[in-house]
Parts: sequence; C-alpha cells; structure tokens
Amino acid sequence: MQKLTTRMADGREVIWFDGPDHAPRDPADLVDARDLPRVVPASQLRYDALAGEWVTIAAHRQDRTYKPPADQCPLCPSRDGRHTEVPSPEYGVVAFENRFPSFGSAPGAPLPEPGAVPQAASGRCEVVCFTDDHDTPFSRLTPDRARLVLDAWADRTAELGARPGVRYVFPFENRGAEIGVTLSHPHGQIYAYPYVPPFPQRMLAHVAAHREATGENLFDTQLAAERAGERVVVAGEHWTAFVPQAARWPVEVHLYPHRPTPDLPALDEAQRAEFATLYLDVLRRLDALYDDELPYVAGWNQAPVLESDGRSDARLHLRLHSIRRAPGKIKYLAGSESGAGAFISDVLPEAVAERLRSL
Repeated sequence: MQKLTTRMADGREVIWFDGPDHAPRDPADLVDARDLPRVVPASQLRYDALAGEWVTIAAHRQDRTYKPPADQCPLCPSRDGRHTEVPSPEYGVVAFENRFPSFGSAPGAPLPEPGAVPQAASGRCEVVCFTDDHDTPFSRLTPDRARLVLDAWADRTAELGARPGVRYVFPFENRGAEIGVTLSHPHGQIYAYPYVPPFPQRMLAHVAAHREATGENLFDTQLAAERAGERVVVAGEHWTAFVPQAARWPVEVHLYPHRPTPDLPALDEAQRAEFATLYLDVLRRLDALYDDELPYVAGWNQAPVLESDGRSDARLHLRLHSIRRAPGKIKYLAGSESGAGAFISDVLPEAVAERLRSL
C-alpha cells in the first residue's frame, strides 16, 4: 500500500491510499484551489448522569451538506473546473478530516470526571471514500479495492488511537437513504472518541464479569457457539459471518476473525486477504435479499486504546445491520426500543441466515 498525506486549503489533512501498482502521487498535483475558511468545531460533551453516558452536542452540523445532486457531490474527484473535497481528478481510497465534525480535531486532555459542566468534545472525525466512482457501492468493489479500504481502516485506527485523549476508534459505513445518509457517494466515516462509547463499554463489562466467573473470554465463547450452530451465513479459513442468535435488527450479520484479534492493525496478511473476498460475498448476498441495494450500518467494534478500559479482553468484529424488514417496509425504533431500550424483533434469525445462505 502507498500512502501520502497532504492538506486542504483550510488546513484539514487528506490521506491518500493507493495500491502498489499505482504511480506515486506528486503532492504538487494535489493542491486544493478553493478559498475555504478554517474549520472551528464547537462541539461539547455533556454528561447524562441517569444513563451514565456522554452526549455530544454538535449544533454546527445542522449546516452540513444535505443530499446534493450527483453532479454536485463533494466527495467525487475534482474535475472539469469543479473543486471538491478531493483535490485530484482520480483517486483510490482517500481519508480526510470531516468539514462538519462531531468532535474537534485538537488533541484532547484526558476526559475529566463526569459532572454538570459541559466539556470540549475533543477527538477526530474522518471521512473515508472507498472509490472515486460515484455509482459503485462497496458491494461492487473489486477484492483488491476492498483490501485497500481495510488497510486504510487499519492505518487510521493506529494513527488516531495514538492521538492524545483518544480512547476508542470506530470505523463505520452508513449506506442508503433509509438510514439517513446525506451524501450518496460510497464512503464511510471514522470517529475517534474521547471516551469509550456506551455499547462497547457495556460489552466489555459483561466480558470482564464472564472472565471473572469462568476464566474464559465471552467473545471467544460466543464465536465458538455460533460457528457450531445453524446461523452461519458463510465461513472461510480465517473469518465467519453469522446472524447472531439474539439479533435485534431484521437483518443483522456479524463477522469475526477466528484468531483472537484486538483491533484492525493487528490483522495479519491472511486475515486481510480473506476478509476482502468474504465481506464482498456477504454484501452481495444482502443486496440479493430483496433484489435491491440494502440500506445498512456496518461498524467495527475493536479494542479500546487503553488497557484500563478492557483492551486485553476485547475482540475485533464487524457488526452490520439493516432496518429494512421486508420490501418497502422499515423497522422503526418506536416505543419499546426508543423509550425503554428493549428491542423486539419481527424476524427469526435462523430464517434470515437460511435465506442468506441460499442466495
């Protein structure tokens, strides 16, 4: 993989990723010609004492770009006199600081104790564009390009995790208008949080309790049970994709590496090579489920940065879910889910797994 870092007109970083066969890029050809004001994030962290959770207030994001037409897409290459967020007429995979970040880009001090006083929401938010082709979703990328995306995720995880004040790095992709995507170009994001988010924090608490009670790792126990069960969608030598037995969503697939692996940078060559083909297989099955591109959220759960947050017991895995429960029908998070936090699913996980295996 080739990597080069440049800057936009407003000072934001752009990180270029290319395969080994691509001609080396010249920074002189990657100059952002726009006249842009400096990004000054104004996000705050506020603590919900009853829930025991941090909430980020990012009011400036109300003004972010919203569903532009394809010929005005800010994530397409800069061509024919139109300047975008990517100052090049072509690119492979590119990551850059979000112009409308949920967290500030300045390195942060360790998170203070929870209290009633709002805190500056330090951290980092990046956009990752998977391809310069506006109309090619992840599911139709080549294995080589999917592998390059994976390597870019791993690179950014390592760099962002080393920033002062960052405690958790979360790469994810939102796809589809039903999910709420405002830019249709194939892309994902990476959030470098100044705290461990609630969901991985709860998981790691249960893992720690299981370790205390049994001496075993709960992630490993769950993976072994799923691999031996009836909900496996596809399995390789190094990865297994399955529908979890307590799936919350109408369509939910988890991908686990077989070797206990804490985070994306720890993936070895064999794991990376197989992931590219296996993940594309899963995505194409999902698109065939309703004979349409499935709206989904796919996110990497991985080890937190600090050992004190449970890093040694964490296991890398990808969770993908969709709110589409049938053609033209959406699973809404209504009273029970939104009000009480109690999921009720209308779909049998075993039936979803069987259907995906058959496609």
